[in-house]
Amino acid sequence: MLEGGCHFQEGNLRAKKRVALVRQVLEEAGFDGQRLEMFNLSSAEGQTFASIVTTMTERVKALGPNPLRKEV
Repeated sequence: MLEGGCHFQEGNLRAKKRVALVRQVLEEAGFDGQRLEMFNLSSAEGQTFASIVTTMTERVKALGPNPLRKEV
């Protein structure tokens, strides 16, 4: 789905701005902003969704555990 193509009119454009803000907050809190990303998809893109889930899972695993969690 293209940006602005949301059936809630401009919902995905507002969401994109919010995601950018949350990424900035994550960075300021000591997290890598790459832990959060927004993707525009339609419900017909199941294969793309599965690929994105795999990519994000690999990315988060590579980034490692929560940097703020204390080792026990």
